[in-house]
Amino acid sequence: METTRLTKAEIMDAYQFRHATKLFDPARKIADEDFDFILETGRLSPSSFGFEPWRFVVVQNEVIRERIRAAAWGAQRSLPTASHFIVLLTRTAPSLQPDSSYITHMIEQIQQLPPEVANGKRQAYRNFLESDFHLLSDDRYVFEWASRQTYIALGNMMTAAALIGIDSCPIEGFVLDDLNRVLAEEGILDPDQFSVSAMAAFGYRAQEPRAKTRRTIDNVVHWVR
Repeated sequence: METTRLTKAEIMDAYQFRHATKLFDPARKIADEDFDFILETGRLSPSSFGFEPWRFVVVQNEVIRERIRAAAWGAQRSLPTASHFIVLLTRTAPSLQPDSSYITHMIEQIQQLPPEVANGKRQAYRNFLESDFHLLSDDRYVFEWASRQTYIALGNMMTAAALIGIDSCPIEGFVLDDLNRVLAEEGILDPDQFSVSAMAAFGYRAQEPRAKTRRTIDNVVHWVR
């Protein structure tokens, strides 16, 4: 398969272009093939143990968007104007237990590991949860760990969007219990399996942003030689 190699300058241009777009141009819509590309970069993202503890819900229904907006103080301008809007769901602790049906499905059906390898991976995963990261004492710990995997996919989707000239905005400004309830009432979320970790709006900016501000590289990076 042929691939196009981007230059470092092109990649850096995309990072300079990307900003948290709060207001989109509602008249401009993302082409289906472009948004499929963005979603595919999320699907192909890495996750711990390769267990993909996420689901990406693309909400285009205007009525449901308004219900989400009522629970999302950080999406008041982006939700009505975004071309596409994603709610990123993360699996909750019960479905991420080492012997859960989901983990069994991932090991046996998706990763298709031989029995002896599957058993070893399951035990390594159990040790990780129990001993390495001490996650099993509280279900919230497991959810937050899984959410960190979801954020990898979110970052990749936003970068992919920027590379093709599409704007985005990650959103954490919402009331979690209210948003989970709305999605459960709409039949979008099974609260025994998922909870919201973040949201993201995609589209085309309505106005140019102010200059990007970041700490200098020497304040961010510490070399140990």
